[in-house]
Amino acid sequence: MAVRAVRGAVQLERDEAGHMDEQVGALLTAILERNELDQDELISIWFTATPDLHSDFPAAAARKLGIVDVPLICAQELDIEGAMPRVVRVLAHIESERPRADIAHVYLGAAAALRKDIAQ
Repeated sequence: MAVRAVRGAVQLERDEAGHMDEQVGALLTAILERNELDQDELISIWFTATPDLHSDFPAAAARKLGIVDVPLICAQELDIEGAMPRVVRVLAHIESERPRADIAHVYLGAAAALRKDIAQ
């Protein structure tokens, strides 16, 4: 079984804990579904959030989805002038037999503009 990495991002409409749970939960669910993964294939997940998000840890949404035995960590994105605001990014390490080219990276909503090179 190979170790692969899956990227994703979502832009929040507002900085509220419930909204973050909903949007990050939707992002993680889409990553799992599009890559035909179950939670046993998750190795670890890194979350980053832009500096304007303060309401909760993105990893809390993963725990609420039942991802409880996977190492998670949160960090803050660089504060770059002109960068898209209110964005949570994900880097998930997985076990998969899929070739690297077949991994589906998921950018939801306005965050799709971050990776125009990836077909959504």
